[in-house]
Amino acid sequence: MTANERPESFTEETPLLGEGGHGDDAPRVRVTRLRGSAIVGAMGMLLFILTINMSMMTTAQSDIAADLDAFSDTTWFNSAFLIAMSSVTPLSGRLAQIFTPRVYILFSCMMLAIGLSVTAVAPTLAVFLLGRALTGCGAGGQMVLAIILTLDLTSKRHRGLFIGMISAGMTIGISSGAVLAGLLVPVYGWRFMFWLQASAAVLVGPVLFSAIPKRPGEEHLGRQALLQKLAKVDYAGALMLCISVFLLLSSLSASEIQVTPIILSLASLLVFLLIESRYTTEPIIPIEVLRLRSVLLTCLSGVACMMARWAVLFYSPVYALVVRDWSPASAGLILVPTNAGFGLGGLLVGWIHIRETGSYYVSGLVAYLLFALSNLVMSVLSSPDSSTIAYIAATFLSGFAVGSIISYTLSHLLHLTDPKVHYVVTALLGMSRGFAGSFGASIGGGFFQRTLKEGLETGFSKHGITDSDDLVRKLLGSPALAKSLTGIEKAVAVQSYEHAIKMLLLGSCVLTLLAAAAHGGTGWVGYKAKRQNDVEDVVGEESEL
Repeated sequence: MTANERPESFTEETPLLGEGGHGDDAPRVRVTRLRGSAIVGAMGMLLFILTINMSMMTTAQSDIAADLDAFSDTTWFNSAFLIAMSSVTPLSGRLAQIFTPRVYILFSCMMLAIGLSVTAVAPTLAVFLLGRALTGCGAGGQMVLAIILTLDLTSKRHRGLFIGMISAGMTIGISSGAVLAGLLVPVYGWRFMFWLQASAAVLVGPVLFSAIPKRPGEEHLGRQALLQKLAKVDYAGALMLCISVFLLLSSLSASEIQVTPIILSLASLLVFLLIESRYTTEPIIPIEVLRLRSVLLTCLSGVACMMARWAVLFYSPVYALVVRDWSPASAGLILVPTNAGFGLGGLLVGWIHIRETGSYYVSGLVAYLLFALSNLVMSVLSSPDSSTIAYIAATFLSGFAVGSIISYTLSHLLHLTDPKVHYVVTALLGMSRGFAGSFGASIGGGFFQRTLKEGLETGFSKHGITDSDDLVRKLLGSPALAKSLTGIEKAVAVQSYEHAIKMLLLGSCVLTLLAAAAHGGTGWVGYKAKRQNDVEDVVGEESEL
């Protein structure tokens, strides 16, 4: 299909920006250097805003909790954002297909700006969480769109490099969020951080809308055709998926696990699968694709791996703040080595190793094992008197391994699957990693808080400290409070935080080993080789006859 031809309809197999038809290694859509630079810069800024929202809470949550009197609800500061983002991601892929990426990205930027503005002016916890959820809705799908733009606008030879650049851009945001919050919040207040991001989102949207090329036939999409496409969106499936995720995470993130929401979550998931398999022509998650072993296991390994990754991102600054007794700004800086490793791992792997489509089975497996080892080492080193250099080296190795995993697993999955479903599997993989952020924040946060609460209550009781309920409640929501304590109270708080962080990192090590096992089950025979083997088998059977 050339750029001048108008497709009659768009399906899951249709490139979102059309096709250029310039050869096997040419990009599907050619853009000028100026347009390409504008897309890279603006999309990088958008991913920067998205990832800042993920990591800034590690050093800002104490001030927010004190201002809103929300010490018992701090796990929801990130969960509200991540659950909304993950729930909207699969629907956003469909909406981007209907409205085109350039229109959808403009809408999402405006939604992002509204959510950040609501968060900035929030007088109560309820309004704050509403703002975080709206921000998550605006952020949903941006990671997937970044990958789709990479697939459409770059050649196969440079695809790995640009995927690595996406990882590097996200790395800069994640590492900067905790540092910027640690520097700016004590001086300007936490609301200033959200106003700053809202202003940037307003500026980025029009730039991307203007720079992303139009899809062939976009100007011919009439109102009736648009309404027909909107009518095909699987709203019921999206709603049931959102309800299932919300119920599961709300239970597992609580200080005490509740059984009823988990049962209701499983029931909602079954209804979702029923809708997807029987009652919709345009499923949110195509069951036929999800049934593929390579796709299912890659998504599961991605969820497990990124859950372990989020444990490092959320709680390394807490370790530095409480156990090491660093300042908030210095505690945020501890994320710089791990995120530098993350960006460098993805960039070097994409630039040096992933030069063509092929199997990266062994490389991915080695990267998973390195990540598990780094988490084990960090668990051992998470004490007040361990070597700072050794801990920083372990965090760097952790980031480098995960950055490599991101690039290897995506490239390996594209090797294993039919090119016709690459957009679908890319969206599924992005969605699974988005869910991992929600799971890491909620499940990991819930596990950490339950372990911390048990340690605090046991420690205070052991030393005969009575009426400690209010202190325990505040320590659960404000790690910085431990710095102002003295005597036995401070010793118990530091020991409890140390134990909770060790257990969380040890659990992350086990989770990563499970992810490695899932990756091991994906196989290494590519889609083209499988088709060739099938043809040979058929020919062999016919010759025998």
